[in-house]
Amino acid sequence: MIEVFRTNVKNVSQAKKLVALLLQYFPGNKINFDLSDCDKVLRIEGENFIAAEVIMLVNEKGFTCDILE
Repeated sequence: MIEVFRTNVKNVSQAKKLVALLLQYFPGNKINFDLSDCDKVLRIEGENFIAAEVIMLVNEKGFTCDILE
């Protein structure tokens, strides 16, 4: 499964911290940001993650996050 999220993450440092956090909760998934995209895309590829939990975790760190459709 692949899910793509729109965020407001602004820099590489923030992105790296969020990737590390998400990998703690969803190990074994491929997680990355595309900060050059206007939607500051967070992309997760794998089988063992729940989109609502990803959104909640990113929101708890003070960032917006919703599914990009």
